[in-house]
Amino acid sequence: MPSSDPVPVRIRRLPHGQGLTLPAYATQGAAGMDVLSAEDVTLAPGARHAVATGLAMAIPEGYEIQVRPRSGLALKHGISVPNTPGTIDSDYRGELKVILINHGAEPFAIQRGDRIAQLVLVPVTQAAWQEVNELDETGRGEGGFGSTGVKRPG
Repeated sequence: MPSSDPVPVRIRRLPHGQGLTLPAYATQGAAGMDVLSAEDVTLAPGARHAVATGLAMAIPEGYEIQVRPRSGLALKHGISVPNTPGTIDSDYRGELKVILINHGAEPFAIQRGDRIAQLVLVPVTQAAWQEVNELDETGRGEGGFGSTGVKRPG
């Protein structure tokens, strides 16, 4: 069962973020915190933009913050985060900007204070590579893209 103790994350409001609400959970069971735009921008169809949030943060070592799209924006307007999930590393101290893309057919206006994405605090485990000459065999083997769940004749 996950811990109910919140993990402290230091956050700094930049001058253009003054007056905006800090990222917050919309419901008690929410995994993601809504983050707001600190600028006005219109995304043309097919366009991308790194939207300013007016925030910088110090994520604790051993964690990352993932930036994820808001499902309502994706469904209703085709607005998404192209590198989903985006990662904010614990050693980054610059402004959090959310890369948004307009997959829709119409220009999409973002106003300062609009909810643009979700932030999810996630523990990080770092890998330690162990180079070997051979890998163990599995039922899947080298079957790649689209190979699982396919019935083959014979």
